[in-house]
Formats: sequence, C-alpha cells, structure tokens
Amino acid sequence: MARLCMSTGSPGLGRGHRCGCLWSCWRLLDDSCTLVALRHACLPCWPSFPFPLSLSDYLARCPWLIYFFSFFQNSEGGLYICMNTFLAFGREHVERHFRKTGQSVYMHLKRHVREKVRGASGGALPKRRNSKLFLDLDTDDDLNSDDLEYEDEAKLVIFPDHYEIALPNIEELPALVTIACDAVLSSKSPYRKQDPDTWENELPVSKYANNLTQLDNGVRIPPSGWKCARCDLRENLWLNLTDGSVLCGKWFFDSSGGNGHALEHYRDTGYPLAVKLGTITPDGADVYSFQEEEPVLDPHLAKHLAHFGIDMLHMHGTENGLQDNEIKPRVSEWEVIQESGTKLKPMYGPGYTGLKNLGNSCYLSSVMQAIFSIPEFQRAYVGNLPRIFDYSPLDPTQDFNTQMTKLGHGLLSGQYSKPPVKSELIEQVMKEEHKPQHNGISPRMFKAFVSKSHPEFSSNRQQDAQEFFLHLVNLVERNRIGSENPSDVFRFLVEERIQCCQTRKVRYTERVDYLMQLPVAMEAATNKDELIAYELTRREAEVNRRPLPELVRAKIPFSACLQAFSEPENVDDFWSSALQAKSAGVKTSRFASFPEYLVVQIKKFTFGLDWVPKKFDVSIDMPDLLDINHLRARGLQPGEEELPDISPPIVIPDDSKDRLMNQLIDPSDIDESSVMQLAEMGFPLEACRKAVYFTGNMGAEVAFNWIIVHMEEPDFAEPLTMPGYGGAASAGASVFGAAGLDNQPPEEIISIITSMGFQRNQAIQALRATNHSLERALDWIFSHPEFEEDSDFVIEMENNANANIISEAKPEGPRVKDGPGTYELFAFISHMGTSTMSGHYICHIKKEGRWVIYNDHKVCASERPPKDLGYMYFYRRIPS
Repeated sequence: MARLCMSTGSPGLGRGHRCGCLWSCWRLLDDSCTLVALRHACLPCWPSFPFPLSLSDYLARCPWLIYFFSFFQNSEGGLYICMNTFLAFGREHVERHFRKTGQSVYMHLKRHVREKVRGASGGALPKRRNSKLFLDLDTDDDLNSDDLEYEDEAKLVIFPDHYEIALPNIEELPALVTIACDAVLSSKSPYRKQDPDTWENELPVSKYANNLTQLDNGVRIPPSGWKCARCDLRENLWLNLTDGSVLCGKWFFDSSGGNGHALEHYRDTGYPLAVKLGTITPDGADVYSFQEEEPVLDPHLAKHLAHFGIDMLHMHGTENGLQDNEIKPRVSEWEVIQESGTKLKPMYGPGYTGLKNLGNSCYLSSVMQAIFSIPEFQRAYVGNLPRIFDYSPLDPTQDFNTQMTKLGHGLLSGQYSKPPVKSELIEQVMKEEHKPQHNGISPRMFKAFVSKSHPEFSSNRQQDAQEFFLHLVNLVERNRIGSENPSDVFRFLVEERIQCCQTRKVRYTERVDYLMQLPVAMEAATNKDELIAYELTRREAEVNRRPLPELVRAKIPFSACLQAFSEPENVDDFWSSALQAKSAGVKTSRFASFPEYLVVQIKKFTFGLDWVPKKFDVSIDMPDLLDINHLRARGLQPGEEELPDISPPIVIPDDSKDRLMNQLIDPSDIDESSVMQLAEMGFPLEACRKAVYFTGNMGAEVAFNWIIVHMEEPDFAEPLTMPGYGGAASAGASVFGAAGLDNQPPEEIISIITSMGFQRNQAIQALRATNHSLERALDWIFSHPEFEEDSDFVIEMENNANANIISEAKPEGPRVKDGPGTYELFAFISHMGTSTMSGHYICHIKKEGRWVIYNDHKVCASERPPKDLGYMYFYRRIPS
C-alpha cells in the first residue's frame, strides 16, 4: 500500500493536488486486494469532514448547499457538490473549482425527466408514490404530472479522471464517506427552512360552525367600499358571521394592523366567528374563531356568507396580500400596468430571462432587470466572468462580485430562456392546453447575500424599489472590480445654492447623488373638474354602500414636475454664518454635472395628516426624449456675496461626549442601517455616513442632530476623510465607502504589510481593494492566496505613487461622467398598490427597438407600455 500513497506525493488532498489519487489506487490494485485494503487505499483521497456528529449542523449552517448555482439544478449537466466545502457548481464551473482548489471529490446530482409509460389503453399508468426522488430541490416541477416522471441520480465523481461511483454504495466506500453522502442526500432545502411556516397541517373545523347563530337583521354586505363601523379603517376588515358587523382586526395570524375593534366586538357580544374580507374565493376564505383563538375551517361558509348577501362562488381572491376593497378602486392600474387583456407574445433568448418571485421579491427583480440592460454593468460582471470566478474567494457565496456575475450570466446568457421544442408545442396545441413556457431563474442566493444584515431587505416583506436601487449602488461602490466601477454611470453632482433671506448672502455647495427625485405637482392637474366630480361620486357611493365609480386619475404634465424640482424651497431653522444665528433661508438645486444614465424617481408616496402612507395615483406624460440642459448649475454669479466660512457650534448630548471622545470607529464598521434611515429623509448619502461616523454609531437620532448642526458647512456633502486610512471615501461614500482607486495607499500601512513578508504590489492591491483598511487588507490577502504578480499593475501602481509624491496633489473628488443633458428613455419600473410596502413591481425595457415587459419570470413583447404610470425611469444620454 505504500506504493499507492506515493502516487499522490502527499498523504492527503492539499492545495495543488491534481493526480486523482482514487483512480490511481483503483488501477494499481490487483485482484487479490481485499475490501479492507481498498477502503484504506481510498481514505487519503477523501477530504476532511466534520463528522459524524457535527456534519448535520455544518450543513444547516451552509445555506448554499446545492444552491451555489441554484438555477443549474434543472440543467442538462446537473450539479456537482464539492465534498469538502459543500459548495455546488454547474458542469461548466466544476472544472474551474477543481483547478483552483485541488479538491477532487464531488457528488454529482442529476434529475432526469421522462415521459410516463402509457398503459394498454393509451392512458398513463396509475399514480404511485415516486420512490426515485430523494433530492429536496426547490423547483417549480409538477412532481405529480400525468405526463412526466422524474428520477434523481447521485454518484461520486473523482477529478481529473472523472471516475464515477454510483450512490448509494455502502460496500465499496469507507464508512465516514458513506455517512457524509447520506447527510447531503437527506438534507432539506435550506431555503425552504428559511421560509415562514406554512399551513401544512389541516386547520381544525370550528366547533361553532355547525350550529352558528345568525341574526336576521337585514344586513347586506356590498361588494366593495367596506370600512370599519367604529373607526372608518379601510383595511384588515373582518365580517362577523353572526350579526354582519364589519370591524377592523389587530393582531391576527396575518399580522395586519388595525385597532382591534373586531376583538372588542366579540368580547361585548360573544359572537365567535369572523371572516376576513378580501380573502373570499370559491375555494374558501380566512376564518378566525375568537373563542378558540386560532384560524379555523367553516364547512358551511357559503351558507353563512349568503345570509349577508355574499355569493361565495362569484368572489375572486386578490394577489400580493391586498384586500379587495384596496384593489377595486385601482383595478385599472393593475390591468394597465400588467397589460392585462392583451395577448402578449413570450420572448426567449439572451436578455429575455425572467426572475422567479420568491415572495415579495419583485422589487429586486425589476431593479436587476434594468441594471443588467446597461452595457457598463454587462461588461463589468458578465464580460469579466472568467476572471471573477477564477479569483473569487474560497467561499464565493459571500462574494458580491461573484453573485452579481452569476445573476448577470443567468439573465443574459439565454440558457434559462428557451422556447418550447417544436414537437412539444404541437402536442400542447393538439391537447388544447398550450401555455407559454417561462423558465426564469431563482435569485435566492443573490437576495440572501445582498440583503443580509439589512433589517428590511432581509425580510420577506415588500420593499421600495428606489431604496433597493440605492442599496445596490452602495454594494457596487464597495466591491468595485479593479479600476472599473459600473455605478459611475449613475453618479452626478448637485449644486445647492442657499441664500440667507436677511443678509441676501449665498453659499454654494456640491453633493453627490445617484437619482433625480421629482415631486408630483398635483396642483398642476389638467383635469381638476373631473377629479372633483369623481371624489363627490365616490363619497356618495361609500355612504350609500354602492359600488364605487370608475377611477379618475389625475393627469400631471411632466413639465410641471420638472418646474417643481427647480423651484426654490424654504429652509427652516437655517443657521446663517453672516448673522451667527438661525434665520430663514431659501435653497435651489441644479446639476453641476449630468450622468451617463439618469434615473428619475417620481415621488408618488407621501404621508397623510394621520401619518398613514398613501400613494398619488397619477398619470404623468413622461417624455421619450428628455432635455434638462437648462438645469445646468452656473456657480457664483456676479454681484453675489458669499456667506462667511464659519462653522456653527457643535452640540452633542452630554451622555454621549465621553463615548464619542473615546471611541473612533473603523469606517468599515459604520452602522449602515442608521445611514439608510438618514438617507431616506433626503439628506446627501455621503453626509449621512459622516454623521454616523462622527457620532460614534450612537444611532440615527444623534446623527440627525449632527446633520442639522453641520448641514450649512461648505464640506457638508464632501467625501468622508478617514484619518490614518489614507484618502477620502468616494462620493456616495457616505453610504458607499470606496476610496478613490487612483489614490496611493499610505506608505506607513504598506510598510506594515510588507514587514509581514508580503509583496509590496500585493499590499497595494489589497489596500486599494479595501478602502485602505489595514485589517480588511490582511483579510483580502489571506482570501486571495492565488495572487500572482502583474507587471503592468506594479508599473501602474509605482507610477501613480511617484506622481503623487512629486505633485502632492489633493485627492481627486468623486468620479463623474459629465456630458450633455439630453437623454432617451430605455426602461421604467412601475408599482401597483397603495404603498411601497405592498403591491407589485414590474419592469419595461426597450430592446432591439421594441418594448419588453418583465413581470417576474414572465417576459413578453409589450403592446401598450404604460409609460405614464411608472415609478422609476431610466434614461441614457444621447451622444452630442
């Protein structure tokens, strides 16, 4: 057996092992070798496992098991799981992982799909439990299909010779390896574990259902226009099945809000059962028993509803968690935006791949479709796919660039958007059951990574697409690839002019932004008479409990919204450095630079007097061609006098002073949730980051006070400069902490790293990739052990270093791609529903001269793109 081990050159599978020891062992063994000798010969080839007791725990901590390339699970090549890291790869990527790591043992999983064998009469054989399926794959396959049957296959593959061992194979494999294989094959889908508990158990039948008393009081429930009888609330409404009272809920199983009047009514009357309005369909409804304190079944629900004039068989459920009374007045919005009632032609091929909805993930899907329609993002990620995958860290599931590249490849390759085969299409037509096939990919891993540690995006709730867009740009800024930063195409400078109303003196400052927010100029509606008449009719219908009239939507000229953007606005509690006191101020904003791609957000969402969020349901005539050159900033004008450059006094709470003086946080540890809270208030992103940094992560409230005190300073919106970290963070850097890549890292930090034995150019590259952070640079070096010296890179670094030393120039400001302010519309994202926290998002993109609608996994040619109802618009610059 010594001869066998010598064929590996080492007792185990270390980095660089390439010979495929197991296959060598098999070839060298003669017929007289015993089974025990075989096991011992194979054992050195198997990677180390944390088993037997901790393997299941390890798998539970690895949500990427089987899902590293999650949308390869139905591919022709199947999945290859590394039996050392439990990362999974498609066929085209497993070779890369083997070459990179030397790990040679993989489990190959494949699901075969075949037509079912027909019986003698031509029909399919009777259904039976499919014992050939053992993988808990999260797919959309109908495993109980009448026409198809599925079979899972598993085997071990030894690289590089591709030696295969069918599983299970208890006799030929070492016991520990068998245990590991069984644990992988029997593991449950990690993403299925992350989903909220589903109603897998049958709901109990209420003990009150059979003999429920219903009062003959003449109450009839209208099909819409419901509201709580006690507080006029129009959501989360429950119909008491005894007396017909419509009252609001509070803390029921769906976690909807309310004032609890339905529960109070039960306590007053003892009437036990209530049904939630908006959930009634021919198949049932949500019924709650106050007495039993749980959701229940009512087998006589149709009869109980008919008592109050509700025909259950003609009721229709609603999508996306909205109640009927929320949707009825906005039926046209849902229909128009989704182009319902129009026969849309499915689109297939590269760039026409949809994203499956994971449950309120449409905001992410819409933004990513728009992002990857931009050539700069395509080149930065998909164009660099081999390099990014080759140089990804050992755990690529936690690498942003790898996950972006993976998603972009899935959307743009066309591998997951294939039209049905002609023979299949003919068969479907003959059966009169043809339905367009939309494959799509599941962005589970991407969503899990980009949303981790974020309190909102990590939840399963609906989110604001605009907030996610800024969050994504944040991540792109932080994880830029070399000198390339695709988010540069969105960045622009805003010039803010503030004038003291008393002294008439002015101050000009610049800040960085990534989108243009346009207010809705409701006062400029061109159909005011129609709106007034509609409102009167609507109120009358509600009072008389009649169906609501057809919605009349306000028509707002785009020019009015643009005018509202450029008009001066009052600045309350403005601190005037000329008066050394607070005064009234007026602020105007202009473009100091125009971006390559202009993102326009229509501010449709606001808060009412009761602080309840509401949406302006308006129609705005967004132009296909946009010219905003007249909004170009002009700077200090002749005759204007600048405000003195005097900073206001710093006010810090007493109980925070000691903490602030004793705690300087690392810039990489800035509380991003506080930053996002401040950014959502409309403050410049880089100023928000400075506020959180200089107040020591003491929360958004303390940082807000810092902003109020410092907002008139000339460098208020300048990038955050970190003493001891060399250089300034880039613009969006407030949230986006990437140091300018053209800045040379501080020599003292380079010296520290090189004193540890690392190469100088390796230290420079690590520091530049981590915003000049010593600790993160060391982590970067250890996670990139495959680093090879790039002579061009070294020369460039040294030249930059020499140039910086000679010129001693100031660090460059935020990188912008200025140019003319003329644009062409190429994409827009629309929202349906009453709030950003509910409803549905879809995206329209203009490709190859025609509009295409992306509605989750469905991708079709658009017939009537609703450009007037959008929420976010994407414009590209027209070359001059």
